[in-house]
Amino acid sequence: MEKVRFGIIGVGGMGQAHAKNIQEIEETQLTAVSDTDKKTAEKVSKEYKVTGFTDYKELLTSGLIDAVIVATPHYFHPEIGIAAMEADVHVLTEKPIAVSVKAADSLLEAAKRTGKVFGVMYQSRSLPAIRVAREIIESGRLGEIRRTLMVNPDYRCQAYYDSSTWRATWAGEGGGVLINQAPHGIDLFMLLGGMPSRVTARIRTRLHNIEVEDEADALLEYSNGAWGYYLASTDEAPSEKRIEIVGDKGKLVLENETLKFYSLKTSIPEFTLKNKAMWGGPEVVEEKLEFPECETGHSAITRNFARCILQGEELLSPGEDGIKSVEFINALILSGKKNKPVALPVDREEYKELLESLKKSSQAKKTVKVQRVTDPHFNK
Repeated sequence: MEKVRFGIIGVGGMGQAHAKNIQEIEETQLTAVSDTDKKTAEKVSKEYKVTGFTDYKELLTSGLIDAVIVATPHYFHPEIGIAAMEADVHVLTEKPIAVSVKAADSLLEAAKRTGKVFGVMYQSRSLPAIRVAREIIESGRLGEIRRTLMVNPDYRCQAYYDSSTWRATWAGEGGGVLINQAPHGIDLFMLLGGMPSRVTARIRTRLHNIEVEDEADALLEYSNGAWGYYLASTDEAPSEKRIEIVGDKGKLVLENETLKFYSLKTSIPEFTLKNKAMWGGPEVVEEKLEFPECETGHSAITRNFARCILQGEELLSPGEDGIKSVEFINALILSGKKNKPVALPVDREEYKELLESLKKSSQAKKTVKVQRVTDPHFNK
């Protein structure tokens, strides 16, 4: 196999951007597309001169593909991913891998059972700053983590939420800012800071006319005694993002795509107990960081995924890591809705019951102006 033959399932929005992207990667070839909307499937298949389907199961058994990119609404990711793996097809899914951790468990089990390559489209992992931050943490230069913080504001107007019947509904999307806009940031937060053991969250709908949350925050506790804080919103502009990971040997600060690392000559515990000067403090050095020149964005993840199939290259964004962000999201929603602290791992059945009750109370949208437009920030 010289190229990985890709099909795309869901080409009404982001799927179209993936179609264009695949054309520009040497290791990949677009050979089929699928969409439940017949006109959309016909339009995209004609544009790229590939076979189009309205039933994704026919695409999976067509013999035209080696792998699929799943770009449908969130609830369908596990169902389609499992069907693809069982049809001997590798899977690269858009985020999140599932709406609930119980569904994510099933998807991961299928990946292990079938042995198919499974990746998730967390393209921010390819950024030079994230690669360097991971190296610092994994090398032990940061030391044991003592505190974390992520402030992850974003912005969406009402027209965005009104662009589809499924957006910002419990029945169609399974949540608001946490399940849609926040997963990329949450993935980085979990990647660098680790998974908390307990969360105490608040969620609310503050600005938009939607039934799901447009703001969420949480106090975090970690198994080693560290504390943290998290905030997500679609009510703020500009969307300046910040992550702080504080260890006993230094501090990482990520502002958007700019990374700073402050190292300590003496660790916090050692200096605190041994220093004799009343106003003493550990010496802090801002280290000069060197960042690699590398491909970033959706292209980097797609190429890496193809190379994993072709050459066994290690995945930048393995599907098994995708459950971490789902776990965190479910914990915050469960805590916020029930007004109580929640331990992680999340109780699968308790969250399933909560989600089912929210879906039952979900209301059909009265005002929808359908717009199927690709995110202009694609591949950034």
